[in-house]
Amino acid sequence: MNYSDLICPENLFQAWNEFKKGKTKRSDVQLFDMHLEDNLFNLHLSLQNKTYAHGPYASFYVTDPKLRHIHKASVADRIVHHMLYKYLYALFDKNFIFDSYSCRVEKGTHRGVRRLSAIARKVSRNYTGQCWALKCDIKKFFASIDHQILFDLLVRKISDENIMWLISQVIDSFPMGLPLGNVTSQVMANIFLNELDKFIKHNLKIKYYLRYADDFIILDNRKDKLELLIEPVSAFLNQNLKLELHPKKVFFRKLEWGIDFLGYIILPHYLLPRTKTKRRIFRKLEQKSLQSYLGYLSHANSYKLQQELKNKVYLLK
Repeated sequence: MNYSDLICPENLFQAWNEFKKGKTKRSDVQLFDMHLEDNLFNLHLSLQNKTYAHGPYASFYVTDPKLRHIHKASVADRIVHHMLYKYLYALFDKNFIFDSYSCRVEKGTHRGVRRLSAIARKVSRNYTGQCWALKCDIKKFFASIDHQILFDLLVRKISDENIMWLISQVIDSFPMGLPLGNVTSQVMANIFLNELDKFIKHNLKIKYYLRYADDFIILDNRKDKLELLIEPVSAFLNQNLKLELHPKKVFFRKLEWGIDFLGYIILPHYLLPRTKTKRRIFRKLEQKSLQSYLGYLSHANSYKLQQELKNKVYLLK
């Protein structure tokens, strides 16, 4: 795909339709929609003439459950983000490893947890032997993504200079790292950490490795083999991606103790909700939908907890 095809009005309308899902009641979206054709035509002209410049961000905090600093771009900029996201996803996703689960079609947290559970069973030889997990997290990942390294990774597969110009507008719209609010940040994060995935799978020859965003986990039946991986992984991140392992988030867990990953605890024969998550569900029950919590719990062995939750809702009525 060349630049003209990427920014064509049809693509912009499609990006608008994808962007507006679930947002039609928001005032900025309604305002843009009032003069939709004019707004999209003007956006197309600015992209065509390369007079487009990414605007500033609105900044706010959310708790989910960690406090996160979110940056929100204008509606026009977010339409450009959706357009680029679709282009980048189609171009890069086929080269990602199977066991990368963040922000990918037919992946996600629940598939990642089920896959980890299946691997743990395999490593432990159907729960008859040892299974150890090395769980790691990258320190301030999104804030630490180096723009030049990211640009170099993108330009390996994108030869169109105009497309790279537009991508640069988005990358350089943020002074350091990538903003959590951009849909492009999700695919760019996977492009960035695909380098780590390839190093672990192909250079270190690790068979059982899974990653979700900047959380990753390696399984083996021997703890000493996992301990030897910390130094080369840390060195690769430092030297090639200018990233650091979070020193307080490198953990070793035995399967029989429970492996904590993506909100669930993986145990032999069981998959349980995380204790902190259970507490948060009961604390927020009056504010949020019962069905969303029951959906989360349905992926775990949690019949009693689901009944307890339903009983509490009944008492609150």
